[in-house]
Amino acid sequence: MKKVFIIEDDRSLSLLYKHMLVKNGFEVLGRVRDGQHAVSMYKEFTPKPHVILMDYHLPRKNGIDISKEIFKLDSKVKIIFITADETVKKKALDMGIFSFIEKPFSLKELLNTIKKAIRDYEKDNLPSITE
Repeated sequence: MKKVFIIEDDRSLSLLYKHMLVKNGFEVLGRVRDGQHAVSMYKEFTPKPHVILMDYHLPRKNGIDISKEIFKLDSKVKIIFITADETVKKKALDMGIFSFIEKPFSLKELLNTIKKAIRDYEKDNLPSITE
């Protein structure tokens, strides 16, 4: 089962993401509402999530700072930013964020982006063939 971690301070959005993901066959490993707890929770996951859904504006630590810390732990995880703040889009994509979805958005758009992230994650994590 494909695993997703949700980092979103808006409780109603977080629950909406969770219900949509579960309905579509994903496992939600956890949901967290602030940046500091996001990194500590990520460290505890075994196995790690394939995809992280993350808002940019979060209490205690923003999405860019969280992503930097998580990428140090796992450079292959696919992070999808979901935010109304387009000013961080270029910086986020330049640092390796998989995708940037602007609020408001459709659940279909979000689901398609998550599925694409899963495909890329699987492709990036194929075992290498050595001769």
